[in-house]
Amino acid sequence: MATIINLKDIKKSIQSVDIVAAMKEGFIHYSNEKTVVPPVGELLFEDPPGDVHIKYGYIKNDDFYVIKIASGFYNNSKLGIASSQGMMLIFSQKTGQPVAILLDEGHLTDIRTAAAGALAAMYFAPKKIKAIGIIGTGIQAKLQLQFLQKNNPCKTVWVWGRTLENTEKFKAELSPDFDIHIAKTPAEVAKNSTLIVTTTPSEVALLDAKDILPGTHITAVGSDTSDKQELDSKVLQKADIVIADSIPQSKNRGEIYRAIKDGTISEEKIVELGHVIQDPALQRTNDDQITVVDLTGVAVQDIMIAKAVYKTYMNTKI
Repeated sequence: MATIINLKDIKKSIQSVDIVAAMKEGFIHYSNEKTVVPPVGELLFEDPPGDVHIKYGYIKNDDFYVIKIASGFYNNSKLGIASSQGMMLIFSQKTGQPVAILLDEGHLTDIRTAAAGALAAMYFAPKKIKAIGIIGTGIQAKLQLQFLQKNNPCKTVWVWGRTLENTEKFKAELSPDFDIHIAKTPAEVAKNSTLIVTTTPSEVALLDAKDILPGTHITAVGSDTSDKQELDSKVLQKADIVIADSIPQSKNRGEIYRAIKDGTISEEKIVELGHVIQDPALQRTNDDQITVVDLTGVAVQDIMIAKAVYKTYMNTKI
């Protein structure tokens, strides 16, 4: 019978996991073609607005395969419910038997996305960060800021949100640990920050190329469907290095998809995160370069975090 792990035990188990290291290992496996990751399954809803992603796959010669169902319903806050929901299912790669059900309510997706953002910044953030810019005020915005602190510590933060109420709430929650400035526009964030993370479900570009400072790194995590866009395509055209978490996925979703569709960049400009991690020649070489990492979310991240949580949980039961 499959082991059922609830959210409380998931949160407890994950404290013992080096999630950023797990994401690094996963992206390397992926880019080295040691995984099987089919195209994303997707359901889009209009009223209320929301999307569901089904991501699944396995690492070759491993013990498990993983299916992740994760949703984002963006009016949930009005109901007092988190926008992220979902679960992860672990099966034996040898027999197909169900091994575990992780009732994470979308938490593991949030955590692995923030860890991937921290990993991107490890390789591409400038050595001297003027300030961290955060576009968005939800749980992902908070997690991205917190996860950055281990390897790219900076306490000066500029934040922009779609409503002043949510932005002020973000500031109130995080002010004990950060010096937070509320920006009136996304452009104001860009003009004061050299490490920017975008975390909204916007379908209209929020950042323009003219506002991006020399040396800025941008991690874009909000645009994970073909309809979403946070960066004007000319931002990617202006960038010296553009990185995809998955080149195949970038052909039908995310910032790279929109920029290629708009004709502002070509596929030849794109490098994949797992390759970049392994090759210093593909990484930032000076603090004047502008870099963009487009994180659309890859199933290998879910495989790595689900395995880590399951193994940690089972070890505590021995």
